[in-house]
Amino acid sequence: MGYEDIIQQVIEFVGTFAFAMSGIRHAAAKHFDWFGGYVCGIAVAIGGGTIRDVMLGATPFWMTNPFYMICTALALLSVIVFSKVMAGLRNTWFVFDTLGLALFTIAGIQKSLLFDQPYWVAIIMGCITGSAGGVIRDVLLNNEPVIFQREIYAMASVLGGITYWALDYMDVPVEVTVMVSFLLMCLIRFLAVRYHLSLPRLKSEQADMDE
Repeated sequence: MGYEDIIQQVIEFVGTFAFAMSGIRHAAAKHFDWFGGYVCGIAVAIGGGTIRDVMLGATPFWMTNPFYMICTALALLSVIVFSKVMAGLRNTWFVFDTLGLALFTIAGIQKSLLFDQPYWVAIIMGCITGSAGGVIRDVLLNNEPVIFQREIYAMASVLGGITYWALDYMDVPVEVTVMVSFLLMCLIRFLAVRYHLSLPRLKSEQADMDE
């Protein structure tokens, strides 16, 4: 196993736990039972990566290693055992979601490059890997998908992917490339939420007429 393969697996494992925690907590807010919480956690943790692997013609990553299922179960157990402590940590779930987005975006880019895809495809795959699981979660919970809300979400993933490409083009070591891209995506998300930053909204013809 190569060095880059090891880095990618570590990123996917950590990202799985972060996303699973996010999905399970959202399910808890809707008063789902334990199984429902596990399903939501799995949906977030493996949804984007599964879509990516199918599009790349690869075996979905979670079918080759049971760790992802076990990792989600550990996330569920953590929420159950420490539910009272976590009840007062609302911002923690935003952090978990942001970490999952950044980590899975990087994992999606790296796996796409391993399959000899051009960088523009890798950036798209990174965005799908990072954000599609959240869309699936929101659909299951009957919420408006976060990528359609005003806060910057998928765009942070795209900008992180572009940064990854730029640093790789300049022959920056992969460890530095991963760290800088990860921190940039987290920073964009934190600043966007802190200062209520968003992209301009589309206006319909009806809205223009009403004005």
